[in-house]
Parts: sequence; structure tokens; C-alpha cells
Amino acid sequence: MNRQLKAILMSALVYPGAGHFILKKKPAALAIAGIFSIFLYRVVGDIMDKIDLIVEQITKGQIPLNIAAISEAVADITSGAEGEALNFNIYVMILVWVVAIFDAYRVSRITITDEEEPKA
Repeated sequence: MNRQLKAILMSALVYPGAGHFILKKKPAALAIAGIFSIFLYRVVGDIMDKIDLIVEQITKGQIPLNIAAISEAVADITSGAEGEALNFNIYVMILVWVVAIFDAYRVSRITITDEEEPKA
């Protein structure tokens, strides 16, 4: 497998920025992985907060222990401004991931082309 394909697959399937590490572009890799990680941390934190709230309501008896009631509670919690913030964070994560894939492709083409040119 050539380095270009390996870099693209690493960015697409493993973690955003992983392909840049393969291409020895560490500052770009750290920037992409760092931005993605910040938004991933925020998304997971928001989801865990919402889960804790629902579990607390179930244990207090405010929500009956059946799937329909729990689904309704999840829908209520994820609507409004909090749901929009969660959606924004998810959209940013997806955008960073897609940009990482295309940038890994772009950088790999430049890097591999530069390596193939004879040095004068």
C-alpha cells in the first residue's frame, strides 16, 4: 500500500490527523486531531450530562421505566438550545473529519510529488 492511500485511510478510518502523522506533517496532525478532540470531548460530555439527567429522573420515579417514556424524555432534552449546541458540535466534528481526509489527500500529493522530483 502506498503512503498516499495509507494516509487517506488513516485520516478517514482511524482518527482525523492520523494521515498527517504518516506524512510527517506533525503540526498539521496535532492541530487537526486537537480541534477534533475538543469537539469530541464536548459532545461526549453533553451526552453524558443528558444521560445522567434522564437516569436521575427515572430513579426518582419522574419517568416511568418503559421505552416510550424514556424516548420522549430524550426527545425533550435534545430539543431547544441545548440540542442545537449538541448538533453544532457534531457538525463541526464531521466538518473537521472531512477536511482532514481531503487535506491528507492534498498533502500526500504534494509530498509524494516533491519526493519523486530529482534533487539538483
